[in-house]
Amino acid sequence: MRIAAISDIHGNLAALEAVLADIAARNVDVTVNLGDILSGPLQPVHTAERLMALGLPTIRGNHERQLLTQTRAQMGPSDAFTWPQLQSKHREWLASLPTALELTPDVLLCHGTPASDLEYFLETVEPTGAREATEAEVATRAAGAPHALILCGHTHVPRVPRVRRLTDGRLVVNPGSAGLPAYKDDRPWPHVSEAGSPHARYALCERGSDGAWNAEIVEVAYDWESAARTAEAHGRPDWAIALRTGRMTPAA
Repeated sequence: MRIAAISDIHGNLAALEAVLADIAARNVDVTVNLGDILSGPLQPVHTAERLMALGLPTIRGNHERQLLTQTRAQMGPSDAFTWPQLQSKHREWLASLPTALELTPDVLLCHGTPASDLEYFLETVEPTGAREATEAEVATRAAGAPHALILCGHTHVPRVPRVRRLTDGRLVVNPGSAGLPAYKDDRPWPHVSEAGSPHARYALCERGSDGAWNAEIVEVAYDWESAARTAEAHGRPDWAIALRTGRMTPAA
């Protein structure tokens, strides 16, 4: 079985289309969507329409929860940009999405961890910033998920250490972000998450003849300059830098 996992599209339709085209050439059995789908200063409505038509197995992330539960005054700028553009059919679709999904008896989809859409699975945030989580930290977060393959998103960082095999053989995979390669956050302490390049990303997971799952992170080029210009036109120069560079600050 071959699974393509996409996450954190954030309304970046051009990146989504590039990823879907790459997946279509790889003999994949199913493509899954791990949440944070629309929020951002790009094309939330067109992204929603595209994904609703596809009907992929999809879960909601923290931004879907925020769109559905917060008032406009409580929303951050990405959610506040997105919410008034959505029609009732888009909101109903978001509300219908589960917070986690057992794709098969041995494959689990979650956004952050099985317990929280805000908790990082493969990183730990400390007052000094984010670091790679220890084996014990990852195992603790995976304690309620006996599945052989656990797919998560949220952190946007897809480097090889983010494909982590636990000592009991379970594989935890974060595909990185399809649509936003860098961001900054202040929870629980200020930190940045940076992929380091502007490519769209997804994970390709395959179960071998021995029953074990393996995964690779796939990087896809797309017209990120156009996406950056859209972000600038919508008043988000921070997004424009992230989309062009995969970092939160421009190169010196």
